[in-house]
Amino acid sequence: MNDARPDPDALLRAAAREAKGRLKVFLGAAPGVGKTYEMLSDGAARRDAGVDVVVGVVETHGRRETEAKVDGFEIMPRKPIAYQGHTLAEMDIDAILARRPQLVLVDELAHTNAPGSRHDKRYQDVEELLAAGIDVYSTLNIQHLESLNDLVASFTKVRVRETLPDRVIENAEIEIVDIPPDELIERLREGKVYVPDEAARALGHFFSKSNLSALRELALRRAAQAVDAQMLDYVRANAVGGTFAVNDRLVVAISEQAGAIELVRAAKRLADALRAPWTAVHVETPRDAGFTSAESARLAEAMRLASQLGAQIETIPAESALAGLRQFAAEARATQLIVGKSRRSRWFELRHGSIVDRLVRDAPGLAVHVLPLSEAGAARKMRLPDLGEGWGSWQGYAVSLGLGAAITVLGRMIFAQGSITNIGLLFLLPVMLAATRYGLRTGIVTSLACSLAYNFFFIPPLNTFTIQDPQNIITVLVLLGVAIVGSQLASRVRAQALLAQASAAQNRSLAGFARRLTGIASTDELAQVLCDEIGQRLAGNTVLLMPDAAGLAVRAAAPPGGRLAMLDDAAARWAFDNNKPAGQGSDTLTASEWLFYPIGTTSRVLAVFGLSRPDAGAPVRADQLPFLLSLLDQAGLALERIALAEEMADLAHVRERDRLRHALLSSVSHDLRTPLTTILGSLAQIRAMSPEQEDQLAETRAEAERLHRFVANLLDMVRIEAGALHRKIEPVDLAEAVASALHDLGTALHGRLVNVEIAADLPFVLVDPQLFHHCLINLIENAAKYGDPGTGITVRAHRDPQGLTLFVEDEGPGIPAGQAQRIFETFARIEGSDRKGGTGLGLAIVKGFAEAMGLGVSASDRADGRGASFAIRFPPGQLKELPPE
Repeated sequence: MNDARPDPDALLRAAAREAKGRLKVFLGAAPGVGKTYEMLSDGAARRDAGVDVVVGVVETHGRRETEAKVDGFEIMPRKPIAYQGHTLAEMDIDAILARRPQLVLVDELAHTNAPGSRHDKRYQDVEELLAAGIDVYSTLNIQHLESLNDLVASFTKVRVRETLPDRVIENAEIEIVDIPPDELIERLREGKVYVPDEAARALGHFFSKSNLSALRELALRRAAQAVDAQMLDYVRANAVGGTFAVNDRLVVAISEQAGAIELVRAAKRLADALRAPWTAVHVETPRDAGFTSAESARLAEAMRLASQLGAQIETIPAESALAGLRQFAAEARATQLIVGKSRRSRWFELRHGSIVDRLVRDAPGLAVHVLPLSEAGAARKMRLPDLGEGWGSWQGYAVSLGLGAAITVLGRMIFAQGSITNIGLLFLLPVMLAATRYGLRTGIVTSLACSLAYNFFFIPPLNTFTIQDPQNIITVLVLLGVAIVGSQLASRVRAQALLAQASAAQNRSLAGFARRLTGIASTDELAQVLCDEIGQRLAGNTVLLMPDAAGLAVRAAAPPGGRLAMLDDAAARWAFDNNKPAGQGSDTLTASEWLFYPIGTTSRVLAVFGLSRPDAGAPVRADQLPFLLSLLDQAGLALERIALAEEMADLAHVRERDRLRHALLSSVSHDLRTPLTTILGSLAQIRAMSPEQEDQLAETRAEAERLHRFVANLLDMVRIEAGALHRKIEPVDLAEAVASALHDLGTALHGRLVNVEIAADLPFVLVDPQLFHHCLINLIENAAKYGDPGTGITVRAHRDPQGLTLFVEDEGPGIPAGQAQRIFETFARIEGSDRKGGTGLGLAIVKGFAEAMGLGVSASDRADGRGASFAIRFPPGQLKELPPE
């Protein structure tokens, strides 16, 4: 292992975290421990240090200490949502995104949002804030974690319905907020957590000392696991050596022996007891080539069981099991290693040594658990490696014995020149050739033949098999020993070469597949290539499903034309929805003959790949699983690349369309503005000269002014989208600004009663007068146009500690649910409401001008349900207090 090389995966995860906002979770064992109070305290400290902090949502539950902590924060108004005749208030994520603070405080991370909200869960709102680069502080009770839901319910007898996935807090900074159970119970009795009636019920059920102690332990353990995972990512990304045993990490060594199944179950029990992650690893050595079919099946079954029990599966090639385990334990920073020990004879241990003893000696920082394997596991006899099959081939015997005969002839020729005592060394050549090239048995037969030939032709008495000198017996024994040792060495080298060849072939296959993917630009072509490649490599039936308008549809299959049964289709859909494998060999919908794996990135699932066997057997062996997952990962990257390329092409079309639209709007609006100005001037002159046509001229002038405002809106929209707005910020009196807008809309407001409720002591607002004038004109004209005939318009201002809000309200059907944001889009026309019709430019201009001035704009139904309400929000920084008189 090279500790100086950073882990690429850890570096990628670190880079992904840097691109987002940071989440800090205040984790507690139960309500009332002070999570919200601690969050507000930390937020106040950050605010005092100059950080822009706002409160997204805080639930004080009537606790006076918590309510006092909220004072001094800018609180974002909650978004009202109508549901079954009630108005519910939820965190306004759009307002927070528009405000873009550096840090937002969001209480109760596992909260379920009201129906009609953008996201079902609050943690999804938080993920969107983090993706926008906004830091978030939040609170969470340990019982809300999905992985602990069943465990908590088992001893509290209360099943928590609001849960969130563990992944939400995996990359979060966690701060434990903890108090002793006795102190929490005392706070409960004093009414500091719940009202007295609720407190009495809680003390009798959930808030028992045993429950609180168990929850406290769970919180501390889960926080330790999260910190441990983050620490491992850091040390791997920065190539820091060492085990760093802050939390236990288990590795269990899996072999082909029958006791491996019991070993896996024991490792699962130990991992559960330690609340530690665990990995099942098989070290692939040259001796794997000699496995029988039964041994290979046992190994695959053990690996499959480990996967079903939640272990991470690894298969690593190595020269020996000892070297592989040492290397993997160091790379995984393992603290606990579980190995099985079969019963061996003393003679075996003297010859081969003890792997357990060497592990303990060579890995002092590793705790080694040795579990005895079953007798069936120890029954396997050690076989000497053989390069040949059976007794070898007749060609091997012919070549080896022929070379022995040639050496004998050559020796006789040399021996005729004089007695040479070490001529027997020549016979080592055919023995070495036979042992290294043709295997052990061929080498032994050749050595015997060469020994007999040497004895018959060169050892006195010649031409007999009698050996008079005992020293010559050593020669025969040396020849036999060289044959055995040479064959063993050759077998080991050959097996290592075959293992390296297989690994190189797999790597070559992955590289070739990746190379093929780089040249594919079509999703259909990629789907077919993936199915063909995996179907050929794993000798199975394959299918790839991708989402369409009707759900999941088959995009490719090998062999073509395959169809899925209803159960198989349900397994594929579950794998897509949950981003987890399903089907045979997984732990979900195992009755299906197919095994489905989701394909995609960390952010989304793009497709589902299915694999099955023609004989309805296990779709994939455990040793083939890493290869399959590598192919699917490469396919996921290729699918993401193709999707991004298609999105970029669509974006290019949209940009070109927008460019043409901008050019057309600019040209048309400029061409219309000049004649409209002339027409308005001429109408004013005709009106002065012809009083008898007062009504007709007034109506004509009103329509011309409306057309003039429309053309002005076109020009303003072009300026907004081109980024050509020039702001001149200065103090503006709200009352005067509203009066000026009403004056310019005099004709358009004919027959409408406008109620202006703006207090005289309100501060000035810091805006661009011209842009703000356009905002008011468009909002008031919109209210006049879409309010019910004969109804009034209300323009009012409201001051609160977080700023000032100007409301323009009409009396009409209001805005349909879920359309409050879309109504501000360019050319948006909302069907089935009082927003139907029109060009859709006025409100888009309001939003564009408001955001250009640093203001927030929103739309909703009125609190009394009598119409629509549009609000312009002025933060405290854009208010200028009036000087005292």
